[in-house]
Amino acid sequence: MHRRTLLALALVASFTSALTVGSALAQQGTIPMIAPAKSGYVPVTGGKVYYASYGQGAPLVLLHGGLMTIEAFGPVLPALAATREVIAIEAQGHGRTGPLDRPMSFENMAADVAAVIGSLGYGKVDVVGYSMGGSIGLRLALDHPELVRRLVVASAPYAFSGWHDYNQQGMRGLNASLAETMQGTPLYEGFAAVNPDPAANFPRLLEQMAYMGQDYDWSAEIPNLAVPTELVVGDWDAVRTGHTARFFELLGGGLQDALWDGSGMNRNRLAILPGVTHYTMMTEPRLAEAALDFLDAE
Repeated sequence: MHRRTLLALALVASFTSALTVGSALAQQGTIPMIAPAKSGYVPVTGGKVYYASYGQGAPLVLLHGGLMTIEAFGPVLPALAATREVIAIEAQGHGRTGPLDRPMSFENMAADVAAVIGSLGYGKVDVVGYSMGGSIGLRLALDHPELVRRLVVASAPYAFSGWHDYNQQGMRGLNASLAETMQGTPLYEGFAAVNPDPAANFPRLLEQMAYMGQDYDWSAEIPNLAVPTELVVGDWDAVRTGHTARFFELLGGGLQDALWDGSGMNRNRLAILPGVTHYTMMTEPRLAEAALDFLDAE
């Protein structure tokens, strides 16, 4: 078997292990399962995307990671929905959205999020995105800053080089040949539970997800980001710690002493969660706490 395929399977297995823990907690009743107040589809280029709304309050768009669905957020979703209206969106090819007739890219999926925000009649919203969803949220804030009040980017880099080598190789190995091996895993079962034709659509998703292994670098755009932004990573994340520090510096953070009165700070923040990995971040209650502390700040 090709080395990249083995690495891709190892990377998928890591996500699968984390989701297995989340599924076990749900079965034990320790994760509150909440039903959406409303849900539906919004037309976008190449088809339509699914959204579901939970809770009441100021609007907050929630964006999941690659190969995942809304349910993968476990306790994070209800924690956010306790004080906010959470609009969770399933990205191109994922879950209930299914395949769209166009290439997959961060830019295209950010445009989808903008379409959902506009279709639902919101002005500015807060955005919380994890992993692939964090990159989509970042792209949304860069391309459509008029729609984003505040942004939380969790476990996502601004460039492909920000991932550890292991993760880069795994992403480069994503393709449809992994579909059969993944059957029976929580990633596949989560997809199959909500997608109308998983046998056909899951291999297609894996094939389109090959875009994740392509090189990109948005460092030239980050200093011009007009949206207050918080970066949240685990101390043992798949995103390089040094890259995250550089990300924060590109946002103007950590370049000087904040001074006694805090006047040396700008509006951007950095949170490093101890004992958290890339594969536990999406079900980590401290992600919700860090996000809400930042989003609720004046």
